[in-house]
Amino acid sequence: MSVAIRTSQNVLLEYEPASLGDRILATLLDYVVFLGWFLLTLGVPAAMGLRLGNYYTLLVGVLPIGFYDLICEWLLNGRSVGKLAMETRVVMLDGSQPGLGAYLIRWLLRIVESVVFFGGVVPVITVAANGKGQRLGDIAAGTTVVKAKPAVSLNDILIRPLPDSYNVQFPDARLLSDRDIHIVRQVLQRGDEWVLNRTADKIKEVTGIRSELSNRAFLETICTDYQFVTTQ
Repeated sequence: MSVAIRTSQNVLLEYEPASLGDRILATLLDYVVFLGWFLLTLGVPAAMGLRLGNYYTLLVGVLPIGFYDLICEWLLNGRSVGKLAMETRVVMLDGSQPGLGAYLIRWLLRIVESVVFFGGVVPVITVAANGKGQRLGDIAAGTTVVKAKPAVSLNDILIRPLPDSYNVQFPDARLLSDRDIHIVRQVLQRGDEWVLNRTADKIKEVTGIRSELSNRAFLETICTDYQFVTTQ
């Protein structure tokens, strides 16, 4: 089962929800990060014979771990270290990027779902039973965790019938060639952020277009606009 998300540029993407195994492995990897942090901030100083006060232990050793998920997902676009490794991320069900409020709700409800309560079985059951791969925090926040790459080809998504009323955002997309657009679609399909950013910069340089959209959204819109202006 996939999660259909329509972007603000009216492009329909279908994402595969992160599997229960993906989420468990991502969590285990995050636990490895926790262990490394504890060893670095508490274990090493203790082994060196340093006396660690309660305030140090709480502020340096414990609190960063407590806020780890919230801070990582907020700063890393819906990802923790474990999610980065598993190529998954948090998204809103309406396709928008989660805000701090959504991340905060997910983080607060994680306390209820943690191993302190029922051995951590609550999120496992919820994710397994929910068709959109949501735990309680996701349901409350209107989010889910998906594979970072779409479940279907971006060529299939971007080459689609367009209504006559479609509003072209970048008329200068006609300055590009079929080969240019083919390359852009390949870049979008590949998903490499560095290549994607370089491609967006090159398209802007060639066409003279200026845009406040993210580079991915800009390239998606360019492909759709080009399709419309060259088929009318």
